[in-house]
Amino acid sequence: MKKIIVVAALFAANFLSAQAFNGKGDTKLQIGATLQDGGSGIAGTVDFGLGDNLSFGFQAGYMLGADEILGEKADFVDRVDAKVRLNANLSDVIGLEQLDVYPGLNLGIHNFGAHLGFRYFFTDGFGLYTESSIPIATYKSSPEGFDKYNNQFIWQIGASFNL
Repeated sequence: MKKIIVVAALFAANFLSAQAFNGKGDTKLQIGATLQDGGSGIAGTVDFGLGDNLSFGFQAGYMLGADEILGEKADFVDRVDAKVRLNANLSDVIGLEQLDVYPGLNLGIHNFGAHLGFRYFFTDGFGLYTESSIPIATYKSSPEGFDKYNNQFIWQIGASFNL
C-alpha cells in the first residue's frame, strides 16, 4: 500500500508541475492526424519560443487518404502542404499552467491562414494537442479540383512533446 501511495504522490507532483509554454528558448514538437473534407492525413509541427508569449514555427502535412476527383487521383503536390507559423501563447495571460491556448497566423505554399490550438501537458515532456485552421486568402481566386484540399477547414489531433 505504501508503494501505491508513493507512486501516486510522485505522479501527482509531476502532473502538477507540467507547464505548457515556458517562453523564449522553449521548443514544442507536435505529431498528429489531420481530418478534412475529402481525406485525412498526417502533420508535424515544430514551434520555437521567441518571448514570454510569442513563438514561431514550421508545419508540414501530407494527405494520405485523398478522394478521387472526376476519376483522377491526387498528385504529390496536391497532397503536401508546408507552412511558416506565428503563435501567441496565452497560457500565462489567462492564468493556466498546463493548458496552452495558441491562436496564430500561417503562410503556406497553398494559402495564408489562421489557426487556433490547445496543448495540454501531462508531464514536462508529453501532452496532447488539438488544432484547427482555416484559409484567410488563397493563391487562386476560385480553387477548383484538388486545390480545395489545402484551402479549407482542417482539424488536427495528436501528441505534443516539449524538447
